[in-house]
Amino acid sequence: MIKDMIEPKTLKGFRDFLPKEAKKRQYVIQALKEVFESYGFEPLETPALEYDEILSGKYGEEGDKLMYRFEDRGGRKVAMRYDQTVPLARVVAQYQNELPMPFKRYQIQNVWRAENPQKGRYREFLQCDADIVGLDTPLSDAEVMLAAAKSLEKLGFKKFRILFNSRNILYRIMQEANIPEEKWNTTLQTLDKIKKVSLDDLDKELSNKGLGEKTFSTILDPAIFKVTTNWKNEDPRLSETYKNAIELGIPQKNIDFMSSIVRGLDYYTGMIFEIEIEGYDIGSVCGGGRYDKLIGMFSGKDIPAVGFSFGFDRLIEAMDELKLFPDDLISTKVLVTVFNKDLLSKSIDACSLLRSKNINTELFLEENSNLEKQLKYADKKGIPYVVIIGPEESAKNLVKIKDLRSGKQKEISQEEMAEWLNS
Repeated sequence: MIKDMIEPKTLKGFRDFLPKEAKKRQYVIQALKEVFESYGFEPLETPALEYDEILSGKYGEEGDKLMYRFEDRGGRKVAMRYDQTVPLARVVAQYQNELPMPFKRYQIQNVWRAENPQKGRYREFLQCDADIVGLDTPLSDAEVMLAAAKSLEKLGFKKFRILFNSRNILYRIMQEANIPEEKWNTTLQTLDKIKKVSLDDLDKELSNKGLGEKTFSTILDPAIFKVTTNWKNEDPRLSETYKNAIELGIPQKNIDFMSSIVRGLDYYTGMIFEIEIEGYDIGSVCGGGRYDKLIGMFSGKDIPAVGFSFGFDRLIEAMDELKLFPDDLISTKVLVTVFNKDLLSKSIDACSLLRSKNINTELFLEENSNLEKQLKYADKKGIPYVVIIGPEESAKNLVKIKDLRSGKQKEISQEEMAEWLNS
């Protein structure tokens, strides 16, 4: 045993993704990119680190506690990207003269939060965002809902619900409940947990925030019930967004008002929404809304914006539970075996030909391995086809293609090989 061997392990809340899982992630990312770009969204990437002042104070008290913050070697106060919305606001303010308006962007990058790791919660995870900056219209609100819905359809989800609300309605509820304005956001951060904790725990947390005993059940609940039955009159703008969403093609059965949708981040200003998938009970897989004041913190003038973010890990988990991933989720289609050193050039020629035809092909790189070992290697990797060129095949200027799934094999010329594999 090697002396002072280092134990191989990952940090708590961080993960490795071996090929089987990484392929699933790449499959989902590619599908989302295709949908986003079909709606005119363009890619954006931002640094993992931002100045602390850029990120702090934008997510509420709880968000600030979960940020990774430190001083770099130059003594600068920095923080790791907590989400992708605040960096987007910084980008728009910094490059506003170079960007087209409206600016439609998507961003698929990691974010970091000092969460208490548990099922579905990690300290490093991928977010997939799409946003429209520079438009303040119900139609743009509806378009982001549609892009989210079409993304789910692309991934194979058939039964899901878009549940929407408005911060304007929630603020009126706070007002009717006689909650001081300075406590509105902190109250909403607690109400955002309504599906995660008991009503008793909800009341305790609100009471601890100085809002009195039994706040939810005796003060907030009646006001929430009132707007639930009359939401279209409570916020005509939200009603117009709903109408536009139906006109754009979201089925009416897939979209509805729900007063318990809160979205706990401080920067939301208008319409907010979440998406839940039938058959997946862990929670919403998507959330977003309008945030018209955030960019103004960096630009000196308000620039309207609306967007959404997918919980990527929940998407993967839901697709696994509902068996939506293709059975043949592979990256390599063919393994070209090497029969022996004398026939290596034949195998290289076959491999080069297949690659020139854009067929993902791997050449076995050990000249003296027996064929059984090579076939086991292909099977373990999930490669469906192997090409074998032994003395008999070489003498006849043919190759043997074996389908490892069915066990069937066929002799064919090199010229016909690529066409047959693509058929």
